[in-house]
Amino acid sequence: MNVGIVGLGLIGGSMAKSTKARTGHTVWGADLDKETMTMARMCGAIDAPLTDENLPQCDLILVAIRPAAAVEWVRTHASLIAPSAILVDLCGVKRTVVSAITPIARERGFAYIGGHPMAGRERGGFTASSEDLYVGASMILTPDQRTDMQLLETLKAFFLDLGFAGLTFSDPEEHDRIIAFTSQLAHIVSSAYVKSPEAQRRRGFSAGSFQDMTRVARLDEDMWTELFLDDADYLTTELDELIVHLREYADAIRAHDAQALRALLRDGREKKASAGGN
Repeated sequence: MNVGIVGLGLIGGSMAKSTKARTGHTVWGADLDKETMTMARMCGAIDAPLTDENLPQCDLILVAIRPAAAVEWVRTHASLIAPSAILVDLCGVKRTVVSAITPIARERGFAYIGGHPMAGRERGGFTASSEDLYVGASMILTPDQRTDMQLLETLKAFFLDLGFAGLTFSDPEEHDRIIAFTSQLAHIVSSAYVKSPEAQRRRGFSAGSFQDMTRVARLDEDMWTELFLDDADYLTTELDELIVHLREYADAIRAHDAQALRALLRDGREKKASAGGN
């Protein structure tokens, strides 16, 4: 296949490197940053730039840029996308993106499905991308009533070749509701946590717990602001829920209520056990 990748940051760059390392597909890539394009060419992550001339030859197009930019790119380039092509956006929110791109795809006749690779690192950019970023990860896809099985089989084969452990199917609403808790809330908690004055006086006192809590605080504020606001309804619900529970802990500790505190901690442990995972 000819694979076009729009955006060669952490996600798109890793898609490019994985595709070149693990498959025989041709990869054409595009990024606004000239240095990124040079690095991608030099290290063999792409075979050539993705241009208006070769875009019509793409069998698969992966759009790995921010939500608003992804929608605008598709709107601007839709007339150049072949009716036989499959387009997958890799944005971290799905409702705003899917609702905007779906009618464009229907009008132009190409296949489109929303996607979200559940993998990442605390640092972004092409230099942080890796050919093994997706090994063992889950790839979320949001098929609709127009999605045929052949398309899903094609994407399954492609993403499994890149090292993904499997596909998870969702709809945009469910995706955004769950991702508000599993990803977005964690980034906000980490960002808020490091604002304590003690974070600057921790030398010699921090271990694994501190590292775990602060790892994702080193974030791209422009990208995450867009993601948070696109998912504001579900994210604020999760924030309100967290604040309620934090208040319960604070009240129990302030009152030196060992019984209440023990019950809160036990409840948290049991809920973690029932939720499973790492």
